[in-house]
Amino acid sequence: MLTVNLDGDNMAEKILVVDDDLDSLKLIGLMLQRNGYDVIAANAGNQAIAKAVSDRPDLIILDVMMPDMNGYEVCRRLRKNPETKAIPIIMFTAKTLIDDKVAGFEAGADDYLTKPTHPAELASRVKAILGRNNTQRPVALNRGTTIGVLGAKGGVGATTIAMNIAAARLMAGDNPILADFRPGAGSLGLTLGFNNARGMANVLSKSVEEIHSRLIESELATHSSGLRVLLSSTRPLESYHNYPLESELAVIDTLRTMGRPLVFDLGSGLSQQVTRLQAEMDHLIVVVDSSTITLTMAREIMAEIEPTRPEPSNIHVVVVNRAASSNPPSWSEVEQMVGHEIRAIVSLASELMYQATYAHTPVVLYQPTAIASSQIIKLSEDIHLRVRAPVGGESAT
Repeated sequence: MLTVNLDGDNMAEKILVVDDDLDSLKLIGLMLQRNGYDVIAANAGNQAIAKAVSDRPDLIILDVMMPDMNGYEVCRRLRKNPETKAIPIIMFTAKTLIDDKVAGFEAGADDYLTKPTHPAELASRVKAILGRNNTQRPVALNRGTTIGVLGAKGGVGATTIAMNIAAARLMAGDNPILADFRPGAGSLGLTLGFNNARGMANVLSKSVEEIHSRLIESELATHSSGLRVLLSSTRPLESYHNYPLESELAVIDTLRTMGRPLVFDLGSGLSQQVTRLQAEMDHLIVVVDSSTITLTMAREIMAEIEPTRPEPSNIHVVVVNRAASSNPPSWSEVEQMVGHEIRAIVSLASELMYQATYAHTPVVLYQPTAIASSQIIKLSEDIHLRVRAPVGGESAT
């Protein structure tokens, strides 16, 4: 076994490097040492798992191609072990195909680097991952990040984006919960194959004192993929009830203790309820299409909600393209019309979406290598990497 130790400060962050190529181990170890890290090493999969349990590194850099066990399997086993599941992992390989990258994220990797990599890029990625992990660590066990998804108007795909971001985080090894905050107008349940799901309304009908994790757990439905969902039904009578703000906040706060992250479908447009709920979201995704009408409506929404957001950078505008346009606006024109930078463009091919909906499966799970799936997976990764401590000093994961 090769072990590289940094002399000096015992408080240096510890990185486990796993590679069956001893030359690669030495090179990566040297680059990390020069940046002040304490480096330990393993040259086989089983050895890596044992070292992760015994040495509790702050980060693992994991090669994919190894003789006894490939990196994907090592990553999956580390994620299943409660003692190692929270350790961030960077996959490191010579493979460059999108399928290989998707496989790495599906196994639970936090980031992906291809060989050869420039020392500055390696240092930057390591610093970003460790910085995020250190910021989150004090409350990683009890608070989850809230991600709200809001459509600028109906029909732009907000529900699809919410469902697939949650599914993408499940693929990445997280423990997400997807919640439909639209009693009486919830379509998530039907999309995922659940009929007459009324979990959200059942919870909101209780007093604040009665809303706790046991109650919500009893109302959660579990999709065949393992994704947990708190659903609203399409029964119009549910939408007539004016649920107390305190009950809605209690649901959000309780869900924070049950999953990481929490993804909320907030529907479309602003209402009194949506305005107060979006303020509770650590990250808010505003979904638009490229039509002038939608972009104008989105600009008005942004003008209303931006003053309520402690971090405007945590508002993410996502443009959904469903069909080709003869004269679509450019990226910069969309940003100018909305008054906010675009975080992502997602191309939802109608035939693929129909097939995934017919199968009651999020498209990122139905066909992970499709263009739309790759775009949504990348969006989920981007937001995941942007998680920071919200106002008040507490951090979320």
